[in-house]
Amino acid sequence: MSDIQTQVQQRIDQLVESGTERGVQVAVLRHGELLVDAVAGIADPATGRAVTPETVFYNFSIGKAATSTVVHVLVERGTFAYDTPVAELWPEFAAHGKENVTVRQVLTHSAGVPGLPLDTTAEDICDWDRICAKVADAELWWEPGTAVGYHAYTFGYILGEVVRRATGKPISQVLRDEVTGPLGVADELYFGMPTSQHGRLARLEDQAGAADMMTGMPEDLPMLKAGPLSLFPTAELGNRTDILAADIPAGGKTSARAMARMYAALLGDIPGVALISPERLREVTAPAASGVDQVFGNESSWGLGYALGLPGAEEATRSAFSMGGAGGSYAYGDTATGIAFAMTKNRLTMDFSAATDLIRVVNEGLEKG
Repeated sequence: MSDIQTQVQQRIDQLVESGTERGVQVAVLRHGELLVDAVAGIADPATGRAVTPETVFYNFSIGKAATSTVVHVLVERGTFAYDTPVAELWPEFAAHGKENVTVRQVLTHSAGVPGLPLDTTAEDICDWDRICAKVADAELWWEPGTAVGYHAYTFGYILGEVVRRATGKPISQVLRDEVTGPLGVADELYFGMPTSQHGRLARLEDQAGAADMMTGMPEDLPMLKAGPLSLFPTAELGNRTDILAADIPAGGKTSARAMARMYAALLGDIPGVALISPERLREVTAPAASGVDQVFGNESSWGLGYALGLPGAEEATRSAFSMGGAGGSYAYGDTATGIAFAMTKNRLTMDFSAATDLIRVVNEGLEKG
């Protein structure tokens, strides 16, 4: 393929050989041309099954980008608008003063509904009607639109129910019909993955010491009030059959090349697949909300459904729109360079150091090329 392919392959081989990572995929397209399709390591240590380009990983929140993409496709068609109140399509959501929350505010994590009840179980989040009833009954953390705070699970359920109410179809079906099917990746990018296909999944594992990071934290941290610890992303949660089969559109089960192809399509670089117009791309990647995250405390900047910028980078990368996933997976598109990048992996680390390193390898390779 390219020197960049060789450089990325060498780097992920090093990550696996050093024991830093278990299994990794990296896919990069530029202006729709596949520059990198690299894999390394093991998908399932129990059997020794190797990672292939077709291996599907549960990558947690990088799937939010797929949810956002479905929303943009429907807005493009006039099915609903960004400023449509959620309760206009889903009347029950108006409870406790949420009647004015808009689709736009959910996309920008400014809706004020970031939390799930602390008694929510893994079984609850796999039951669409049950979890949506809980979300509809949620109380506001702040006046909608006045602050930002990461809507870890509620982002997916609110937008997913908006899609279902507006189209009459589950968001997983709309994803397949309107996005992944036309892109030829319907069997590599899912919300709920059919149980019959679970043998293709990589098995997740926690980084050594990751569990200890959660102990000793102050009990009054907002993140600990946004949902029970049992629902924080871990290998145990992400390997559960019911979690993998359920539509949880706050996350996604995907290969790197499927996610990169979706970003390339958003950039307008996949012939024959026009998900959104160039004008809408400019709108959804423009700064829409920013500030100190009311749940996690970090500075954040959002377009419509995508984070703006790249990990470990400064203002120069504001042309990038992205979503990272708990455990270190990462995917983005860059309107300035035409790059669509995705990295998936099965060892859940506490930072994005591997993604940052691989993004640097790709960008430096392009500059030299």
